[in-house]
Order: sequence, then C-alpha cells, then structure tokens
Amino acid sequence: MEILKIVSIGVIATVLVVFLRQSNREDFAILISIATGLIIFSTILGKLKYVVEILNQLVKGTNIEFAYFSVILKIIGISYLVEFGAQISRDAGEESIANKIELGGRVIIMVLAMPILLTLMDLIMKILP
Repeated sequence: MEILKIVSIGVIATVLVVFLRQSNREDFAILISIATGLIIFSTILGKLKYVVEILNQLVKGTNIEFAYFSVILKIIGISYLVEFGAQISRDAGEESIANKIELGGRVIIMVLAMPILLTLMDLIMKILP
C-alpha cells in the first residue's frame, strides 16, 4: 500500500530530524526534511497524474472550456508547491520567508483566476436586468 510507504518514510525521517536537531546538526536536519518531501512527492506523482487524467476526461465530456480547467489545475499545483516551500522554510525556522512565499502564491493564484472571475462577472451581468 502506498500510504504505508509514505507514512513509513515520514516517520523515519521525523526520527532522523529530531535526532539530528538534538545533536545540533540543523543543516543535515533541513536536508533530510527537503529530501523526504521530494521522495514523498515523487511517490504520489503517479496518483496525481491519474487524477488529472480522470478530470481531463470529465471536462471533455462537458461543455466547460478546457482553458478554465487548465487554470484550475495550475492553481491547485501552485497551492501545493507554495505549501511545500513554506513548510520547508518553517522547518528551517524562517517564518517570515514562509509568509512571503505564501503571499507570492496568493498573488499568482489571483492573477491566474482573473479570467475566470471576469467571465463569471460577465455572466452575472447578462443574467441581471
């Protein structure tokens, strides 16, 4: 089972990170944390690909424009990457950098969402008298 592999990797990495921090080896602890995140991400990449393919098939079966679907996928991807980067910064004790990563992600998501928002507003204006 994939989840057992993910949880095992996470628990082993957590024990290593705690041990390294107690040994005043913060530099190695951060590297283990980053490597663990990348290993877990690579483990679930196939599952994410499957989800995107299924969603793509659903969109093709409806009248939804593919451009909107791709924007939504980009937004989801950005939010996952931003969360990953912010957590790495927090693990390194850099809360202010983590906050700036999150702010940057929010701004980029808003920029990407603007065409959808404008289309929605246009639709609302057509419905209202």
